Amino acid sequence: IKWKCNGSPQYSLAESEKEEIGTDIILHLMEEEIEYIEPSRIKTLIKKYCDFMPIEISLDDEVINKMNPPWRENKQNLKDEDYIELYKYLYPFQGEPLLWVHLNTDYPYNLQGILYFPKISGRADWESGEIKLFCNQVFVSDSIKEIVPRYLLPLRGVIDSPDIPLNVSRSALQSDRRVKSIGNFISKKLADKLKTLKKDDTQFYADIWDSIAPFIKIGAMEDEKFADQVKDLILYSTTKLSDKEEQSNDLIRSGSKTFTTLESYKNRLSDENKKILYSTDEVSQSTALNMWTSQGKEVLKLDTVIDTQFIPWLEDKNKEISFVRVDSELDESIKDDSPEIADKDGNTKSETLKKIISSSLNNDKVTVQVQNLKGDNSPPSLILLPEQMRRINDITALMEQKLPGLPEHHNLIVNSNHPLIQGLLKLNSSQIVIDGSSKTNEDHLVSDIAIHVYEMAKLSIGGLENKDIAEFQNRNAEILGKLMQKFV
Repeated sequence: IKWKCNGSPQYSLAESEKEEIGTDIILHLMEEEIEYIEPSRIKTLIKKYCDFMPIEISLDDEVINKMNPPWRENKQNLKDEDYIELYKYLYPFQGEPLLWVHLNTDYPYNLQGILYFPKISGRADWESGEIKLFCNQVFVSDSIKEIVPRYLLPLRGVIDSPDIPLNVSRSALQSDRRVKSIGNFISKKLADKLKTLKKDDTQFYADIWDSIAPFIKIGAMEDEKFADQVKDLILYSTTKLSDKEEQSNDLIRSGSKTFTTLESYKNRLSDENKKILYSTDEVSQSTALNMWTSQGKEVLKLDTVIDTQFIPWLEDKNKEISFVRVDSELDESIKDDSPEIADKDGNTKSETLKKIISSSLNNDKVTVQVQNLKGDNSPPSLILLPEQMRRINDITALMEQKLPGLPEHHNLIVNSNHPLIQGLLKLNSSQIVIDGSSKTNEDHLVSDIAIHVYEMAKLSIGGLENKDIAEFQNRNAEILGKLMQKFV
């Protein structure tokens, strides 16, 4: 039989004079398409679309396709080297994968494949994806965002199924019941792999956690079924374990980090305390972080971009707890509530300090609070933002596509137990009137130090602008100069 077509929907069938068994396909190319008869171009197309077809494809007496796809093999017959070799072949110069999952089912649909967790060094592709779709070992597409859940798009590898409809619109594909079932099947297999890995090789699981965390956290937020499967697999970097302590089942050491689970953290909380302390930036929040850890408090380090959305999700799923950032409030356990003795004018030390700081700042948007904080590592001052206010500030900055700054209204905590603050109080009490002036030299120095204390708190959280930093440095030099003149 001879089949003939000129590219239109119309074609003709006629008897053929061909005597040999087999099929000849003859293509007539237009002049601008002549590149398609070049051997290098033909080889490129065959390698892309037909590399894993189960029959030999020869060009100039050379077999140029691999033919035997590993995903069609029984996983018992494959070694780790086989999986890694396929990954490097499909994704050259991308290093080795972290782990992989071999997919194989023939009911209620036929599907084989191998999916890899890659080592993500930069931003992952959460839009188009890098998983290659095959149909009976013939390459179809490298964009399968309508088939797998969005949180799995940065995975790499192959999905081969003849049961995925290919001649329908994207919207129809997304609503197809079988396609949804395939997505659920893939998610479950990945969750099962992660469960097994965490149980059988906890150390390796902790070692790769930072690379697989984005998949798991985003997947949990976007897919309820997946969330139920992985809720106990989520790890959190914690300050709990010191170098001298030994690793336990609840605390997993990996390099310079220690990991724990949310359930383990909750079990270590007292019955009356259901607040989970966390830090999003060890550098900018170091002052508050050190204050808490010096009192033996455990702090979780939630320092990725995803965590800003993940924390509210965790609170929604765990109604009995709340997350409190280290620089949002003070716990009663780090305050020294010993009664204060009033001076001859009836003012306590805290009242006097508050008056000094408030009058020096002359800013009604800054609420000054004086606290006697425990611990030698407690700072002279720090700025606190109530948790909900700070979250609103962060969301607003995100919507405006800018970095979150320090809100105009904030709380300044002054630590009356710190030597610097105690020295400020003593300096204020030793006023000497010069030339009958109502404003003494000590008054000016006290005011400068009070402002400096506030600016130190702002500097520790990145709240000083470039122009303010220069002024801060000048004031620092002036204060040191005045103190040298006074005491040397």
